[in-house]
Amino acid sequence: MLQAANAAARPIVAVDIPSGLHADSGAVLGVAARAALTVTFIGRKLGCYLGEGPEHVGRLVHVDLDVPPETFAFTTAHAQLLEETDVAAALPRRGRASHKGSHGHVLVIGGGPGMPGAARLAGEAALRAGAGLVTVAVHPDNIGIVAARPELMCTAARSARDLAAALARATVVAIGPGLGQDVWGRGQLEAALGSGRPLVVDADALNLIAERPRQSDHWVLTPHPGEAARLLGTTSAAVQADRLGAARELQARFGGHVVLKGAGSIVQSPGATPRICDRGNPGMAVGGMGDVLTGVIAGIAAQCGDLALAACAGVFVHAQAGDLAARRGERGLLASDVLDQLRSCVNPC
Repeated sequence: MLQAANAAARPIVAVDIPSGLHADSGAVLGVAARAALTVTFIGRKLGCYLGEGPEHVGRLVHVDLDVPPETFAFTTAHAQLLEETDVAAALPRRGRASHKGSHGHVLVIGGGPGMPGAARLAGEAALRAGAGLVTVAVHPDNIGIVAARPELMCTAARSARDLAAALARATVVAIGPGLGQDVWGRGQLEAALGSGRPLVVDADALNLIAERPRQSDHWVLTPHPGEAARLLGTTSAAVQADRLGAARELQARFGGHVVLKGAGSIVQSPGATPRICDRGNPGMAVGGMGDVLTGVIAGIAAQCGDLALAACAGVFVHAQAGDLAARRGERGLLASDVLDQLRSCVNPC
């Protein structure tokens, strides 16, 4: 019957949750209805946001049926949605006497041989997120592409020793975009880990940590499902089958804060209820988008000094900017298109 309904080319309205979709995991139980609209009642269902849920719910409307809040006094939420209030908490109104030094200094380390653009994208994202100063440290071969953006300061890092002065000035370090896994990249990572600075860790820096695991209370790890699988020694399919469990395990194993990227990105902080992002769109599945997220989180962390707040606000801002950029269409969306929308998203009304 569900197969016939899906094949009928008529809009399907789902009541509470699409038939055939697991309400907790978002797994498809054989066949599930592909709804154009889902109206869910009283409590939001995790399955609408996890796994295959976003593919099947269509437009999601929540109706609380006026159930009084005290009804939930003795229940514990399995997750909470990210909201605009998370951005406001991390980025309050600026004082009139503030200056560039008041808003933090982000150091982006990446841009290894043959990968010049990723570090620049992260640096520009940190600027658009509001960081007062941004320095990008790249392999000497790539210094020109960073210098082409006049607001970015740049450092040619021939070896880890060349990072010392930049690390001393940094408020937050973002490492990984275009880093590579060669001797150069490994040296840059070890220098960043030894700096004592708060870190936002992405891309090849995550792959290197998967090879040699360690823990920290002072970093945000931002893996996509493939990187998460390498960190956990499992498969991408297993991560996707239990995204909440994977985020919890990543945080428990590596410490700090975890952003598990993908449809319904999850933010997991120690001892906290996981946060799910219901913004974003398929057009954001393109190269460079993770580099922009890394820069956004680092830029917000440089301003607020709180990695948990920065992870939540950064994920929301990044997804919101992606939705604004997609108004002209999802197909063909570029990471730099999202950069252009960040400014409005980090200045909430």
